[in-house]
Amino acid sequence: MEKIEKVLAAGNAHITVNRDPDAQRGEFGVYDLTLTAAGVENLDYVGTEPHPRAEQLFAGAWSACYTTVFGMAAQLNKVTLPPDYSVDIQVNIGQTGAAWLLGAQFDIRVPGVEKKVVQKIAHLAHQICPYSKSVRGNIEIATNIVTA
Repeated sequence: MEKIEKVLAAGNAHITVNRDPDAQRGEFGVYDLTLTAAGVENLDYVGTEPHPRAEQLFAGAWSACYTTVFGMAAQLNKVTLPPDYSVDIQVNIGQTGAAWLLGAQFDIRVPGVEKKVVQKIAHLAHQICPYSKSVRGNIEIATNIVTA
C-alpha cells in the first residue's frame, strides 16, 4: 500500500452522539449537519468550512458510521462508554510521485476507559464498519486514542 508523501487537501469531521436536541451546534459559517445511522439518532457532524469538499463529506459519513459501530463494538465487549466519547476523522488527499492517494487519521476520545480496552473496541469497529471495510488495504489509516 502506498502512503501519501504530500497532503494536498484534508477534510475533517467531528462526531459526537447528541443526546440533547437543544444543544448548541455549529456557529455561523460552519457546515453543521445532523446525520443518522442505523439504530442511533442525532449524530452531530460539524464541519470546518461552510462549503465542504468531498474529503470532508467522506470523513463525515465515515465517522457517523464508525461512531455508531464503535458503540456496538463496546456493547459486544460489555464496556459502557462515557456520554462524551467522540470520533474525529481527517481524510487526506495527496500524492506520492504521480499517484493520487487517500489517507485517514482517526482520533478516538473515550475519557475514563483504559487505552487497551479502547484499542480493542476500535479494532473491532473497523472490522464491522462498512466504510472501514471498503477502504481496507487501499488507504493508510492511522489511529490515535485519547482516554484522558
